Amino acid sequence: MAKLTKESFIESLKEMSLLEIKELVDAMKEEFGVDPGAVAVAAAPVAGAAADEGSATVSVVLSDAGAAKVNVIKVVREITGLGLKESKDIVDNNGTVKENISKDEANDIKAKLEEAGATVEFK
Repeated sequence: MAKLTKESFIESLKEMSLLEIKELVDAMKEEFGVDPGAVAVAAAPVAGAAADEGSATVSVVLSDAGAAKVNVIKVVREITGLGLKESKDIVDNNGTVKENISKDEANDIKAKLEEAGATVEFK
């Protein structure tokens, strides 16, 4: 008996109806005593945790808007896509401009805001 490859197995699944696939899953549960759906769900958080450890995300927070507040508001609007009022609220309250972004993107945003006259920190 030839070994079934992953590609040929997937091609076989494409030709099956949903009922046939359900029967296949039920047979796998019975034969191996494992629910394939439970294995996939259990494996997903492990993969996500590994990705989180490798990628450090930061939040860009305004420390001070500086003297050129209008320019900072314009940059915040450009970065966030928010309206004038929402952007002004962020600038007035030294709020968070963007959350959970990569360090590279955060550095780009920091450069834009500092060019406009603001003081920025990462959290």
